[in-house]
Amino acid sequence: MAYDETGTDGVAVLAAHGLTADQVAERVAAGKTNDVPDRASRSIRDIVRANVFTRINAILGILFAIVLATGSIIDGMFGLLIIANSGIGIIQEIRAKRTLDELAIVSQTKPVVRRNGSAVAMAPREVVLDDLIELGSGDQIVVDGVVVEASALDIDESLLTGEADPVHKAVGDPVLSGSFVAAGSGCYRATKVGSDAYAAKLAEEASKFTLVHSELRSGIDTILKFITYLMIPAGLLIIYNQLFSSGQSLRPALNGMVAALVPMVPEGLVLMTSIAFAVGVVRLGRRQCLVQELPAIEGLARVDVVCADKTGTLTENGMRLSELRCALAEDAGPAGAALAALAADDPRPNASVQAIKEAFPDVPGWGDATAEAPFSSAKKWSGQSYGSHGNWVLGAPDVLLDPGSAMAREAERAGASGLRVLLLGSGDVPVDHPAAPGVVTPRALVILEQRVRPDARGTLEYFAGQNVTVKVISGDNAVSVGAVAGSLGLPGGNRPVDARTLPSESEALADALEESTTFGRVRPDQKREMVAALQSRGHTVAMTGDGVNDVLALKDADIGVSMGSGSPATRAVAQIVLLDNKFATLPYVVGEGRRVIGNIERVSNLFLTKTVYSVLLAFLIGLTGALSQIFDFEPVPYPFLPRHVTIAAWFTIGIPAFILSLAPNNERARSGFVPRVMRLAVPSGVIIGVTTFISYLLVYAGPEQTQTQKVQAGTSALITLIMIALWVLAVVARPYVWWKLVLIFGSVAAYLVLFALPFTRTFFELDPTNVAATTSALTCGLVGVVLVELAWWVTGRLHGEHRRLFAPPADLPGRR
Repeated sequence: MAYDETGTDGVAVLAAHGLTADQVAERVAAGKTNDVPDRASRSIRDIVRANVFTRINAILGILFAIVLATGSIIDGMFGLLIIANSGIGIIQEIRAKRTLDELAIVSQTKPVVRRNGSAVAMAPREVVLDDLIELGSGDQIVVDGVVVEASALDIDESLLTGEADPVHKAVGDPVLSGSFVAAGSGCYRATKVGSDAYAAKLAEEASKFTLVHSELRSGIDTILKFITYLMIPAGLLIIYNQLFSSGQSLRPALNGMVAALVPMVPEGLVLMTSIAFAVGVVRLGRRQCLVQELPAIEGLARVDVVCADKTGTLTENGMRLSELRCALAEDAGPAGAALAALAADDPRPNASVQAIKEAFPDVPGWGDATAEAPFSSAKKWSGQSYGSHGNWVLGAPDVLLDPGSAMAREAERAGASGLRVLLLGSGDVPVDHPAAPGVVTPRALVILEQRVRPDARGTLEYFAGQNVTVKVISGDNAVSVGAVAGSLGLPGGNRPVDARTLPSESEALADALEESTTFGRVRPDQKREMVAALQSRGHTVAMTGDGVNDVLALKDADIGVSMGSGSPATRAVAQIVLLDNKFATLPYVVGEGRRVIGNIERVSNLFLTKTVYSVLLAFLIGLTGALSQIFDFEPVPYPFLPRHVTIAAWFTIGIPAFILSLAPNNERARSGFVPRVMRLAVPSGVIIGVTTFISYLLVYAGPEQTQTQKVQAGTSALITLIMIALWVLAVVARPYVWWKLVLIFGSVAAYLVLFALPFTRTFFELDPTNVAATTSALTCGLVGVVLVELAWWVTGRLHGEHRRLFAPPADLPGRR
């Protein structure tokens, strides 16, 4: 098939051999390259900008500037949070970016390009205009082009058009990037590359390093917006109280306002969320797991149904020929020759054909096929016609044979033991005939052995222990699928369902899926319908797969998981790619997602408790100022300096939150993040705010108090606040393990040191030497501790949180 075709620049392109090195160099020099980035990760500049110019940094920056204007640099220590928020976020995101980019290079689609008569796999960005790109089943089309060779070539354009049926392509037909080969083989010439290609933007979105919508992040954003609105009236009340009601000078009035507003900002919450996601990406990267979208970690943690294929997921991809059972003794010679010819003429052999090729390496010399029909998941067979040597088909026995025939029953018995069984038959019409395969005469059963993955049982047991249902959905014979699933102990695995008997109506299909776990002979469109049916019952569905027939289901599932050895099309649409091809990696992805969500929820309780008590305390102080004007009594100034609220957060929130955000946590993710967090944060914050205010009032000596009395009053309020905040930390840290107890007692010890050492007492303006004042503070603190415990107990009983916080963590496979 050697012929010339004129390229877009007028240079003749030899279709049989591809571009020469000189022609490639000319196109590179002219910029006619596929110059799209390997993946659309954010640049370092974008990362820095996104982490520096944030809502929280803006608020803290303004407050920091106000404090500096007063000349009190010590009280501006909270300004270090701007550096910490930005610096740690930048470092972790760059680290995650590099991990993703390195893994993406391993995982990316590598088209086979024909140059100088040789076919070489290369990176998509190395493709130039007029390159000849070979196609086989499952290949993704990386640039736009025109077909120059076609052999029963069917292109699936569903990712572009939404149309599920493959489109047949002949020589001269256009093909678009973003589509993929559903069946057949061929070659096309690149006519549009780089940003000119139809799906360049689509491909960019498919592999983007994103922080797109997730319940966790959207919930935090909602909370931050609400806090911003609260800060405006709170700030106005405080400044009015400090300047006008209390009659303070500008400097202490501004310091009081800043001290009131700074703790309202949950400055570490966004930071901890970004760190937790980024660390999760890096941890999974070490396990050869490519997370194409960060929220996929969260999404998989919420999954309650995993749909898994049999081949390549529960079993290993490689196969070997176990036995060839001929229908008649005289069929042995022709059957072997036909199998050798079929395998040799398949340009992209799958695992089954590869095993046949290894078993029958001697090609019979029948010449080129006169007709061919590539394998597709829809029809379940492939074939070649060789003129006088016959029409040979290879496929599923239960599709090609009468179910009542002796050969079909024998195939059923072999499949029941978990073996993969194919039928070799001869047809009465050419394989490309509209009536093909016609009447099929069985010639032999090709029996292949598949090895069950050694880690498959442990993975299924993990999911069962986590109340995650596994559905095995395979295109293979139902009995064979059931044999594998049953051998692994999957509930219902020994009762497989033939998908050809499933109802098409969505409600009835959903009922069938609820009742059974193992399905065979599932068509690609059925896989998609099954995912939709499960989702209609409120399930969060993850779909695993590696073949072209899995693409539509992967695309529609809540989380698509592709094997690294899978087709380029499956890797393109999946949010998670298991580069090591191990199904056993999936529990670690689930565990990582649960760690991220569970820990962020825990630390959110700490940050939002601080926000609630800060807002309440500010309003209480401001309210006394407003009421003092009406009822003619002396207003109460804000009890703390900015340095006080800084140290109050060090060991009750900052350091503990960082440690808790990275700790192991296998609690199952649930929806309702914001209301669940607020159920603990609001009562705890209210208790801290009210008891701290009362503690301050009990010691406050009036506007004529000395500087010493002022310091002692502020110290008493701080002691009460820290005591109750530490107890909130103790509640959030449950259930206890040794390192959590060390964390809690270490925080207590740190505060004892701060209050005991003369240097730190002077530096932070602390004075606990007034026994009466300190006793009053401790008493208020104990009352607050009891109230927090009571509030937590009541909330836990009402909403079921109590059992969850005391539940032991689930274990991952291999740690049992």
